[in-house]
Amino acid sequence: MKHKHNSRLASVQVLQQIISQGRNLPDALTAATKQLSDNDRALSQAICYGTVRYYSQLEFIARQLLQKPFKEKDQDIYFLILIGLFQLREMRIPDHAAVSETVNVTPLLKKPWARGLINAVLRNYQRQAQQLNHDIEQDEAALYAHPLWWIERLRQAWPQQWQDILRQNNQPPPFSLRVNQQHYASQRYIELLQQDNIEATENRQVTTAITLAQAIDVGQLPGFSEGKVSVQDAAAQLAAPLLDPQAGERILDACAAPGGKTLHIFEQQPQLRELLALDSDAKRLQRVEENRLRGHANITTVCGSAEQPEQWWDGQYFDRILLDAPCSASGVIRRHPDIKLLRRKSDLPTLTETQQEILNALWPLLKEGGILLYATCSVFPDENAEQIKRFLEQQKTARLITIEADWGQDTGFGRQILPGEDKMDGFFYAKLQKLA
Repeated sequence: MKHKHNSRLASVQVLQQIISQGRNLPDALTAATKQLSDNDRALSQAICYGTVRYYSQLEFIARQLLQKPFKEKDQDIYFLILIGLFQLREMRIPDHAAVSETVNVTPLLKKPWARGLINAVLRNYQRQAQQLNHDIEQDEAALYAHPLWWIERLRQAWPQQWQDILRQNNQPPPFSLRVNQQHYASQRYIELLQQDNIEATENRQVTTAITLAQAIDVGQLPGFSEGKVSVQDAAAQLAAPLLDPQAGERILDACAAPGGKTLHIFEQQPQLRELLALDSDAKRLQRVEENRLRGHANITTVCGSAEQPEQWWDGQYFDRILLDAPCSASGVIRRHPDIKLLRRKSDLPTLTETQQEILNALWPLLKEGGILLYATCSVFPDENAEQIKRFLEQQKTARLITIEADWGQDTGFGRQILPGEDKMDGFFYAKLQKLA
């Protein structure tokens, strides 16, 4: 515990990076935990994901227990209190250990004066937990652990389902895999996992998808390094079959990073004339390249802006385009809980405008009769059905193809999956054909 590389200290540093610097949770965790042992890194990850997931609720509790807010220079002590509260509320760590180990971080922060304060706050929580839990029931942001503006948007968009969406957002995500059907049928791969005492089940909606009973290191997955299986949510695995690539076609995967859908397109149809993966972020495009190499896939990667095809397009039309558009990511909060802290209400108009710009920029690159599949991991209608409705009103050469499926629900302008449906993330798909 006295070691300077401490899981709870690292957790404080992660929260500082997210709240103060706007850094995303995975990158902050990587930076803060690289010196930790595997066990300490796993503990820090559990603490960070949980604290971020319930941040609004933990803040509500902290406000009741603190006499006054901390100065900016002491925000690390505030984050340490939130971490301590999360351990007491949600983790299986014995209460005495959660309190003492949290208190013992104060000298590592060079703030031993805070030792008594943190101990008092956490002990007071233990004494007042029943009343605090009652108080939480009276405050929506605390009860659902979401910002109020987020709750209001969901209530407006999904008046029957908004509470379930919020509850699903606060659940840990399933560990889903995509089985490369060029190598294994899903049931055969499940049998291989069972030989290693790894429990898994098929997804009833997605033939390539299986879900593990619990998360494991990908190095334990048979065939992972050879591209025979990949980690991917079941909803995201619908993109390739909906795009329906055919042999000899030229296909664009726009906004492709990290490349999971690109690789799936190749797995579904290895006989393409060309599969081009486009992304504006050179660093994230490296992930596409890593996936390409792992899957031994014939994929061309291009760094460029989807809104400005004149910078990279060679003038040859595409038979099919997958546009996995930049979005609020409101459908994948259970996988990325930091979205609740990083996303702002004011971001949404900018995102919808960007989506519209990309749609309009890519449409001329599609050949007559060609297919554009529009996808987001959002549950907000203005990024999804309303976006497609607007595009169809403005673009007279576009025809909506009805997606006949048992998953999700028909919005009239595409199909919407809500978080948790058939163990899937929240996703939206719309299929458009270009008329002559």
